[in-house]
Amino acid sequence: MRDIVIFSGSAHPELAAEICAHLEVPLHPVRVRRFANDCLEVQLQANCRERDVFLIQPLVKPVQDNLVELLLMIDAARGASAARVTVVMPHYSYARSDKKDAPRISIGGRLVADLLVAAGASRVLTMTLHSPQVHGFFSVPVDHLHALRELAAHFRRYDLSNTTVVSPDLGNAKEASHFARMLGVPVAAGAKQRFADDKVAISSVIGEVSGRDIIVLDDEIARGSTVLELLDRLRDLGARTVRVACTHGLFAGGALKRISAQPEVAEIVCTNTVPIPEEERVPGLTVLSIAPALAEAVHRIHDGESVSALFDQAPAQS
Repeated sequence: MRDIVIFSGSAHPELAAEICAHLEVPLHPVRVRRFANDCLEVQLQANCRERDVFLIQPLVKPVQDNLVELLLMIDAARGASAARVTVVMPHYSYARSDKKDAPRISIGGRLVADLLVAAGASRVLTMTLHSPQVHGFFSVPVDHLHALRELAAHFRRYDLSNTTVVSPDLGNAKEASHFARMLGVPVAAGAKQRFADDKVAISSVIGEVSGRDIIVLDDEIARGSTVLELLDRLRDLGARTVRVACTHGLFAGGALKRISAQPEVAEIVCTNTVPIPEEERVPGLTVLSIAPALAEAVHRIHDGESVSALFDQAPAQS
């Protein structure tokens, strides 16, 4: 088996270091320079020739800088004669641009997938895509993990006898149903309409929520407008306590503070697919590590083993 070599971009080096710690392999350095004309130059500072190269870089703010940095890393690995280049992208932000729902707009999710492949990516490892069809935008193999095992392991510590899992919209209802089955609780979903990036309306909640403890499950929380609208409906319907859970905690524009300020919110739970600065964290926030799951997936890809088998195992322990 060829040697494994792992590099991290600038987006989330802490997660990359944690993945490498679980794999017991070094995280090799990357030199990134910005020229006077604002162009980037990337140098991978370890031998890649005929090696199995993994590049860890979630697409988080500043997304465009991190995307170009990732493309340059892929190109550098390919130019250095890597045997295989696997992109480990815990958060694929362009997955939200998955359809043409207005005239003359681009489908960014497909375009960025094409760019990654054109740069030289042999394979992609990602987590909880916003829309399942984004998987099909890539012309190389994609291993698509989810964080439901980690989230379920966390919530099993509580008394769930009076709990309902609620999806903010029907688009995420399938994932919420799967999560509810893992916990052995009922599921409900909101009927949502989106009018703008930060303006949504939830007219009703389909399912029984009155007098119950609620776990709101979403794939990502950015501005938090959907969650706040759902909290209003749950309050009107007489829900008891609410715990908010998601995979990607982007929490843009003070969303974390606004959600935590709601009186019925007992806890906010997310994973570390994206970095959350210490100064932005609030009491009641729990950040679960998905590094063990990603490390196991990297190990299986490197050894040519099944990655889908991860979904059938007990949650990885950090």
